[in-house]
Amino acid sequence: MIDRRFLLTTAAGLGGLLSLKWLTASPARAASNEKFEVMKTDEEWRKQLTPQQYEILRKEGTERPYSSPLNKEKRKGTFACASCDNALFSSETKFESGTGWPSFWQPLQNAVGERKDSTLGMVRTEIHCRRCGGHLGHVFDDGPKPTGLRYCMDGFAMIFKPAAPSAT
Repeated sequence: MIDRRFLLTTAAGLGGLLSLKWLTASPARAASNEKFEVMKTDEEWRKQLTPQQYEILRKEGTERPYSSPLNKEKRKGTFACASCDNALFSSETKFESGTGWPSFWQPLQNAVGERKDSTLGMVRTEIHCRRCGGHLGHVFDDGPKPTGLRYCMDGFAMIFKPAAPSAT
């Protein structure tokens, strides 16, 4: 007969494994077959990016919630891809979602691409940089008006470029 302690320990262990999988990279995607404006070898990406950026942008990893300094970024400016400097989001579309990741209700025009992501036993829409294919995060349909979308992005996949001060 299985006792309660065994069941709880087993459930906790499985939950831990699922959490670990969620925090680490998903299986390599078919992006290696896709052609992008900026293409580099794996070695070139590793030299250019920090280990955390590489894991997120090139291996579809996910940062820990609330770990990116971009969560607290309130200045006017543009969020760009850390891999290729492609402008992705305007600060005017950033909002506080309470999820622990920088969230936006709309990307800049022609900035991102999408693909189906069926990892973790669910179907989501993965968002990547249109220019280099770098993984940025996912989009969900629980965002604010006017789009109703929440682009939940990994902060370490982006850099912030403050707007130039206006001349008065």
